[in-house]
Amino acid sequence: MSTYAVIIAGGVGSRMNQDIPKQFINVYDKPIIIYTLEAFQAHPQVDAVEVVCIDGWHDMLWAYAKQFGITKLRWVVSGGDSAQESIRNGVFNLEGKVKDDDIIIIHDGIRPLVDEMVLTDVIRVAKDKECAVTSLPYNEQIFEIDPEDASSTTKFIPRETLRRVSTPQGYKFGMLDGAYHEAFEKEIGIHGSHYTNTMMVELGHRLYFAAGSDKNIKLTTKDDLEMFKSYLKAEKDKWLK
Repeated sequence: MSTYAVIIAGGVGSRMNQDIPKQFINVYDKPIIIYTLEAFQAHPQVDAVEVVCIDGWHDMLWAYAKQFGITKLRWVVSGGDSAQESIRNGVFNLEGKVKDDDIIIIHDGIRPLVDEMVLTDVIRVAKDKECAVTSLPYNEQIFEIDPEDASSTTKFIPRETLRRVSTPQGYKFGMLDGAYHEAFEKEIGIHGSHYTNTMMVELGHRLYFAAGSDKNIKLTTKDDLEMFKSYLKAEKDKWLK
């Protein structure tokens, strides 16, 4: 059983309001996508990496991978018009290249702070349960908007019943590939903000939780970028217990 990572980097990053896709923005002389790839390069259980990349940037990605020693990068494929189309492209490209019981880790290219512990637990749970989603408890109170008065509320959702999930997510390839074929044939769980995990639930699959980390932020806005820089600087302070 092998483990492969599918890194999703097919978006244009319009909310960052920059001239280049946000995954290629340089932070301290290194593109964001390379920070992400370095986590998978360093993990001993990850055998190879595929990147679903925005068109026009494939050659640049290969060049950066060579420059920064990302030797596990094996495939670069084009993204689609949505996140789900991009993931589908990445999954379908692996047909005939990996085995049904191999683990496929899906991860956002703009989550560069994924750490070894999180990846290890996703792989562990996916091997045991066939799928795994990174998760954390919800620490804030959640209230429902009153449908008759959007400025008020009379109901709350107990936070103990909630989990917030993100990437990385792990799935055995046979399950994942079959699910994407079914979802696009039946148009289930592929529109709007759907992702692999929500699609799986809509198709009737049970998801299993793996460990998460608050540090695993998604770089969507310029404020997120500043937070990322702060994390990088903070990691240099070795005196902290």
